Formats: sequence, C-alpha cells, structure tokens
Amino acid sequence: MTTAVFSTNSAPTTTTASRTSLIFFALALGAFAIGTAEFTAMSLVPLIAKDLQVTVPQAGHAIVAYAIGVGFGAPLIAILSARLSHKKTLLGLTILYVLANGATAFVPSYSFLLICRFISGLPHGAYFGIAGIIASSLVPPNRRTQAVSRVVLGLTFATVAGVPLASILGHSVGWRWSFGLIAALALITTLLVAIVVPNDPSRPHASAMSQLRGLKNRQVWLTLGISAVGFGGIFCVYTYLTAILQDNLHASSMMIAVMLTVFGAGMTTGTVACAWAADRKMMLTMGGILMVNAAALAGFAGSAHNIWELMPVVFMIGCGGGLGTVIQSRLLEVAVGAEAMAAALNQSAFNLSNAVGPWLGGLAIAYGFGLTSVGWVGSALALGGFLIWLLTLSDLRTGKEKN
Repeated sequence: MTTAVFSTNSAPTTTTASRTSLIFFALALGAFAIGTAEFTAMSLVPLIAKDLQVTVPQAGHAIVAYAIGVGFGAPLIAILSARLSHKKTLLGLTILYVLANGATAFVPSYSFLLICRFISGLPHGAYFGIAGIIASSLVPPNRRTQAVSRVVLGLTFATVAGVPLASILGHSVGWRWSFGLIAALALITTLLVAIVVPNDPSRPHASAMSQLRGLKNRQVWLTLGISAVGFGGIFCVYTYLTAILQDNLHASSMMIAVMLTVFGAGMTTGTVACAWAADRKMMLTMGGILMVNAAALAGFAGSAHNIWELMPVVFMIGCGGGLGTVIQSRLLEVAVGAEAMAAALNQSAFNLSNAVGPWLGGLAIAYGFGLTSVGWVGSALALGGFLIWLLTLSDLRTGKEKN
C-alpha cells in the first residue's frame, strides 16, 4: 500500500504505508520532546532556584524566557525559512532544540539559563507549523485534521507520560538530567527526520512578502483570535488546579498526580475525537468544542468540593484541548501561500492564551472571588472564543471569505 505525498510546489511522490507511519512517529516524537520540555520546566523551578542560588520567582523567569522565545521565533523562522525545503527547515529546528536543551543541562549561571531557555523556545512554534504541513501532505484533504492530530498527540502524550518521567528524573538525580533527556529525545527526532521524511524541493520564488501577503485573509486572523481567546480558559484552570486540589480538597500528592493524568487523558481523547469530527464538519466542530468547553469550565466551581465529581469535569476540560488541532488544520486551509507563517503564528496565539488565561484567573483570586472562580473566568474566555467563531461563520455565510 502506498500513500501520496502532495505538495503545492512539486509533483506528488509516494511513500509506503510503513514509511508513512514512521514519518508520523518522528513528527510526534518531536512534539513529545517539546511538550515534555515546556511543561516539565514548571515543576523544576524550585530545584533550579536552589542550584543556581536565586529565588523561586527568579527561576520562574526561565519559563517566561521560553515563552518569549516561542512568540519571537515562530514568525521570524517562518519568514527566514520561506525558500527552504520543509525537511531542511525541520532538521534545522530539531538540531537547534538539541543544542539549546543540551546547553541548558550545563548552564553555569542564572543568566546563561535565561539565554538557553530563550533559544530553546525559538524553534517551538515553527516546528509545529512545519510538522503540521508535512503531516497534512501525507493524506488526502479530507483527512488533513486527523493527520495534524497525529503530530499533536505527541504533545498530549507528553502531559501523560513525558512530564511525570522527566519530573521524577529531575527530582531524583537533578534537574539538569531532565533537560539532558529532552535533548536526547530531540536528537532521536533529528535522526528519524533525516532518515524517513522525504526530500522536498526548495522554494526559490517564495519570499517573506509572499508569506505576509497570504495573511491578508481575514479568516486567518479570526481563527488566530479564536486560539488566543478561546484556549485561555483551559490554561486558566490548569494553572491553579493543583492549588485547588491542595487547599480546597486537601488531596494527596498521589491524587493530584491522578487528576493531572485525567486532564492529559482528556486532551488525548479530545485531540483524536475532534480531529475526526473536524474532517467532516470543520466549523461546526470548532463551535461545538468552544461551547462544550464553556459549559465544562462553568461547572468547575460547583464540582470543586468533591474529588470524584471534579474528575469528569477535569476530563472534559482536557478534551477541549482538541481545539488546537482543529485550529491548526483550519489555518492550513485558509492561509493559502502562508501556511507555515499562519501555523507558526498559531503557536504564538496559543502561548498568548497561556499567559492571559492564568493572569485573568489570578486577578479573580486576588480580588477575593476564591480559587474556584478560575472556572468562571475560563468559561468567559471560551465564550469569547465562541463569539469570534460566530463572526467567522457570519463572514463565511455572507460570502466574504471562501470556506
């Protein structure tokens, strides 16, 4: 059995089904490494602070440095790599990730840590953009979202397996070993990409201007708006979930780990189910995810008094993570000529929601509404994303943009 590999810039080639599976595995492994690096760093902050003799808030700036790197690197790399082949770009990104995370394991000081974390963030957004383009080229158009989801599953698996493993390693033998593990995963990804991903031609006629012209489509910016606003609710609750479990429910460390795993299982389930649905009804699926997530987030406060009532709610909130794959696929559809740029910008929007959601939740807590108020804040953000979705749908129905 063979699979066509389509490209808008060259004639299609074919690969065997087994090689296609290896390509998906390589792309997902890279996502797994990135997801492990991003989320594990949060749990290692106290260890980093002690080792480098800085305060915990100062060590937390390493998380901020990474996020800044993501936001800065995503559009910049998309522009600089416009003429390169997708395979060469992906190899460059994974090599940079190996070097930056490997260097993080050996930083001699706090200043070097911030520099290394910033550099580590640079390839993050561009990786998901290019990997999504390669993945979608391996399947017919009516299975594009499911192809993208197979890459994103690497990220969701990181929340279930990679983060606990790296955290245990860091707390057992030292935080530097966690970044060594991440660098090793990225190195394996690099080798697999070099071996199994087909070569594609460079694009000498592409340019930064052609990428920017492709962003004129209003649908691109509306879709990015849904990502930046609608996703914020999930991060708003996830950020404070451990604190709520500890302070409100006096949950044990084991139960907290179980609850975080339930959230990760929800993300995995949502990624698969939402991708399947989106390949049949893209816009309807997107709107449905936002409404279901708004309802689950609204139910968070009412269920936070009982661990067993909270568990299915947390699972449903995690399922809302499937929105990311749908948005990525939608951008590949509407950002004609600027697919890499739009997909990379989605990671910037994603990280914006990662900052805004917890910040708004923190404001609600600071003003005395209690820890569980983050559920209502998150629900409002999901509804905000739904309003942008309604505007997107209105444009489509009035013929302003082609669906």
